[in-house]
Amino acid sequence: MKQFMMLFRMEPNPNYELSPEQMQESMKQWQDWMGGIAAQGKFESTNQLGFEGKTLKADGVITDGPYAEVKEIVGGYIIVKANDIDEAIELAKGCPILLMGGHVEVRDIMVLNL
Repeated sequence: MKQFMMLFRMEPNPNYELSPEQMQESMKQWQDWMGGIAAQGKFESTNQLGFEGKTLKADGVITDGPYAEVKEIVGGYIIVKANDIDEAIELAKGCPILLMGGHVEVRDIMVLNL
């Protein structure tokens, strides 16, 4: 099996606020989705990305924020095992970010023999 990374992307919306109940339901959706992947033995790892960051550019310029010049933010990722990218896409179809208008970018992970 190969490893694939799913990146969760979404346009920032300053007017988007969840009530505590909605936040709890959203967390449950994420846990259920990832738990389903884990139950299949295809879960590798995940983390949510924070809001602090800087970007170092090739010319040495450092900018504040990881997304200072883009419309979308990457909120987190999951690494899964799948036979091919089509199977990884099938796993991504249940991702809760899709319910919020976001999208999932699925990329294969290249193994480096260093």
